[in-house]
This record gives sequence, structure tokens and C-alpha cells, in this order.
Amino acid sequence: MKTLIDRPDRLAEICAAADAEQGIAALEQTLQQLVPEAGLSCVLTRGNWHRPGGVVDAELNPISSNIRRWAEQESAGDVDALIASYADAGYLATQLSGKTHYFTVACGDGPADFIQLEIEELQEVIDRPLVAPDWYPDSLEDFLDPLECPRLDPVPVGQPCYRFRRVTPIARLLDEAGSGQRAFAALRRFLQDWGQSSAAEGEHFCRHWILALREYMDRDGEVRLTATPVTTFGGSLPHLPPGDALTGAELANAVHGYDRVVGYPFAWYFHMLSRKAENYQLAKAVLRDLMGAYDYLPARDLKVLRDWEARSYAV
Repeated sequence: MKTLIDRPDRLAEICAAADAEQGIAALEQTLQQLVPEAGLSCVLTRGNWHRPGGVVDAELNPISSNIRRWAEQESAGDVDALIASYADAGYLATQLSGKTHYFTVACGDGPADFIQLEIEELQEVIDRPLVAPDWYPDSLEDFLDPLECPRLDPVPVGQPCYRFRRVTPIARLLDEAGSGQRAFAALRRFLQDWGQSSAAEGEHFCRHWILALREYMDRDGEVRLTATPVTTFGGSLPHLPPGDALTGAELANAVHGYDRVVGYPFAWYFHMLSRKAENYQLAKAVLRDLMGAYDYLPARDLKVLRDWEARSYAV
């Protein structure tokens, strides 16, 4: 495990040397050699994001790999001068079309006891003409990331590649965040509920959920981090049972059926929490049943549910 945490340089080397065209399974096998028998596996891929790329000429020969650095150097802060200088150059701006592969490995029995590894798969593609007729950016920022500009077909520039993003020991992350950060309070409760429920009787938490980590700057200029649970369930999630329409045996069959599809007990509860207030009626309906003549949840799940009723939250 220490190799994963303490050798980000080694992870970066492996990513740089890997052939992305061989697929993620080949990269997974290589990474597993760092921690044999630990169970490292790719549990989720999230895509459809992009970031600014570089500049190429009309034959797709590289001019610069970083459009921001190039534009700042070439413009000296004067975007009008930049447009005038390169109006007839035929240059093209590219973007990096990406997806993020999430790998997890458990390192303990608690739901927070796992390591999360994020690796990006990047493909540089044509985005737009660097300078388009009848398009005049208002500022350098507008030039670099325009909202309104003629777009081109995303023709690939070069081969796709992997890039190491980060590796995060989740238990350590929570410890370092301390108890005072409100952003992590709901996450801690989510993990605690998992450990106290029947969901913990199956596979480790990190096989069913990853944490989407995002950095932002607060009002004081301090860099903060948020961590949001994201399900690893493949395909479209089933709809949560309608708590306002079902009761008794029908509701019992519906929640157990949902769990079977998703792959672990009490799944409906955790997916309800991850959708915020979308279907709190479901929890209330189950509680009404269990306080009445029905008994279709284990005692440990009922306790979690009653604690939620007393102090509700969502992630």
C-alpha cells in the first residue's frame, strides 16, 4: 500500500509509459503489480469533460501544448494585437477531451479504510479556429475559453494517453479535514451509516462508491476540498420505489428488488441520500410500515433509519 501512497512519481511513470489504446484493463494489470494480492481494481470511469489544450497549425503540427502560456507570451496582455497578428495564420486551438478512471483498494474493514487512485485518459482534439472571422473576444480569458465561437469537428491530434491525477488515502483525508469542516460532516455520517448497516456485510464500501474530490477557493483565498460519494453502479440506476404510492408487502418487495439490482442490501437508503431530498417519502413510508405490522428490515438497518429520522441529512 505504501507504494501507492508514497510513490506518486512511480504512478506517473506507469501512466506515461502505458498505451491507452490497449484499454483500461491493461493499465489495471500493470498497477496491480505494485500491490499484488491487495485487490486494486478500476471501479468507475467518468467522462465527457474537457479542458483547454494547445495550438496547432493547419496540418496539425504542434505550435504549443499550452494555449494559455502561448497566448500570454504572444499577446503581452493585448488580445486585439494577438488577433491581428494571427488572423491569417490558419492556426487551430485544441482541447483535451478526457475521462477519469477511478481505482480503489481496501486497506481495512472500516468504510473509510481505502485508497482511491485517479488516472485521467486524455485525447487532444481540434476545438476551433484560433482566430475566426467575425468573432472578436472581449478579453484574453474570452479568447482562451470562449462561450460563443465557431466550433470544428473534434478531429484527434496524436494518440490518447494516461496521466496520473492523484492518490488519496480516504481515512487520512478525513482525519486531516478535522471535525470542524461542515463539508465533511455529511460524508462522515454516510460512512458511519454504511458501517452500522447490513450494507457492510458484503463487499467493501469502495467497491460500490467512490468520492468525487473537488478543490475550490473560499472567501479568504484558502484552497478547500469537497468529497461527494458517487455510485460505481454501471448503467442507468433504477428509479427509487415511490414511497408515496406503496405500502406493506408491495413496498417491501420494491426496496428489496432495488437492492438486488444495485447489488447489496440497504442500497435504496444510500442512493436516497445521494439524491438529496428527491425521495425522502420512501424512508418515511418504510418507517411507517416498520412501526406497524411489518418487519422486513434487519434490526441494524432499522436503527440507522430511525437515527436518520431523528436527524436527517443528505450527501
